[in-house]
Amino acid sequence: VEFKESGGASLQAGGSLNLSCAVSGPPHTRYCVAWFRQFPGKVREGVVRIDRDGRTDYADSVKDRFTASKDNAKNTLYLFMNNLKPEDTAMYYCAADPRRGYDCGRWFGEYRYWGQGTQVTVSS
Repeated sequence: VEFKESGGASLQAGGSLNLSCAVSGPPHTRYCVAWFRQFPGKVREGVVRIDRDGRTDYADSVKDRFTASKDNAKNTLYLFMNNLKPEDTAMYYCAADPRRGYDCGRWFGEYRYWGQGTQVTVSS
């Protein structure tokens, strides 16, 4: 499985952004995928995990602001981010755990495949 994220940008607080993650390899409908983010000097933290059926589980910090989705035909993941805040500034990654399709992990160490990341910078 390979990922390629895109869509990162610099913008002002209150704005919106849509990240994409193109998946190469086995379709994401077979396994768990997730979006993570990493702040400078910190470990990656989960933003949302998505099971093979498309059920999502969001971190409290982004709940009601971020929406994850999957386009099965395009084999692409999306993360729509609304009402962005300066504290959302981070590198954003998509990741896959091909070992399971349900009860997806919360910890970055459980995910085997990663994209290169895309930077989101939110200014106040």
